[in-house]
Amino acid sequence: MPQTGASHAFGGAAHQRVPERLERYGYTEGEYLVSGRANVYDWPEPGPARVRTGDAPYTTRMLVRQPENPRRFSGNVVVEMLNPSNMFDLNIGWAAMRRQIVRNGDAWVGITAKPVAVEALKNFDPQRYGALSMANPLPLHDERNCTDLQSLFPGDSSRATENGLVWDMYRQVGALLRSDRGTSPVRGVQELYGFGYSQTGGYLQTYIGAVHPLDVRALGRPLFDGYIVAASGGRFVGAMPVNQCAAAPPPGDPRQRFRDVGVPIMHVMTQSDYLTGRDARRPDSDTPGDRFRYYEMAGAGHATPEELLYSASGADIEAAGRKVPPMACDEGPRSRLPGHIFFDAMLSNLDRWVRHGVAPPRAEPIEVADGEPVLDRFGNVRGGLRSPYLDVPTSTWNGSSTGASFCAIAGHEVPFTHERLRELYPSHGSYVRAVARSVRQLVADRFLTPADGRAVLREAASADIP
Repeated sequence: MPQTGASHAFGGAAHQRVPERLERYGYTEGEYLVSGRANVYDWPEPGPARVRTGDAPYTTRMLVRQPENPRRFSGNVVVEMLNPSNMFDLNIGWAAMRRQIVRNGDAWVGITAKPVAVEALKNFDPQRYGALSMANPLPLHDERNCTDLQSLFPGDSSRATENGLVWDMYRQVGALLRSDRGTSPVRGVQELYGFGYSQTGGYLQTYIGAVHPLDVRALGRPLFDGYIVAASGGRFVGAMPVNQCAAAPPPGDPRQRFRDVGVPIMHVMTQSDYLTGRDARRPDSDTPGDRFRYYEMAGAGHATPEELLYSASGADIEAAGRKVPPMACDEGPRSRLPGHIFFDAMLSNLDRWVRHGVAPPRAEPIEVADGEPVLDRFGNVRGGLRSPYLDVPTSTWNGSSTGASFCAIAGHEVPFTHERLRELYPSHGSYVRAVARSVRQLVADRFLTPADGRAVLREAASADIP
């Protein structure tokens, strides 16, 4: 679908809150409509899903970013179900990993995954998106078309549409990307990595448990080569309803845990959600059929500024009939701790695990005692994935804030006073040296990419500390 002055992709790079000129990276962007026929599934117990309603037509859209020069393409594609929690598409995976994606020459594909986001797209540009559809294959008079709709956010679903079409949509887009018939918008695909965050992290959990086994049965191998499931687990989101009439698996249900999936899984929570989600904790594993890592990002907020900065602009969100999420909460701006440094390392480590069998590092979870986080003398959490922002601190990092929208999981920063900074770091040089020691260790342990390590050092060198 061409992008012109009169019509452009919702969330397109040039029309983000912070516009990006992808050509400066040697990247291109395309938007495509994808049509097919999907099953609606039931998933009453662990194991593969089974068909509830078959052969429902759908049309969704995908946003594709890839190297312009095919020789720069790594062969990796990150395939993301775009997050609809604000009732429109958020490009969270792109926001979180775009630096590593571009550095490595990967492609990124974002897919509209929920009818409420389809509605927003049609509001935004009825002509461009008029063909989109996730219509419920069951008529309103059918008793299987329930009235007690199951969704993470009450009121965001309709009996006229069906959230459960997403599973076959996702797998058919994956199959299209792997196709060698010349119909794929990305050529030369070698590895597919699934990504989901928060609500779509829960979607990905359900896909892995219920539909991934169907892929293996149909293809003789998995369709996706690895997964990053982010900010979803346990009592915080967790596996989502397989259709909008089925309840989500309850806490403690085996369907809420990853076991013996056959491809590597990185499961990560933020400081905003790990306490609620700690039921999802399980031991790491390097067993060939059960490769798994569990991480908790110390200091990182769930609802980040980047997810808003690198998704649709405020004007486009309003044109879609939706409210623009706030960048600040009662305590100040959303936490600026750069969670992308964790995701960049995870994507790099996942790729090495898949391609070369090099297992990623292990990390302890955030420390908890009597149901509460264990804090250091600076008020920061102990344990979890570490960074210089907590190990050479200049602020206290909170995972929760107060205010509108998603402030409860946005987090905020409380900077140290000048006096405290002077006490900790008698000179600017002492501060920079401490950051450098932290960076060297984190890079050596593969918790930080070398490129992000250099960026953190540059930030420290230019900081007015003490």
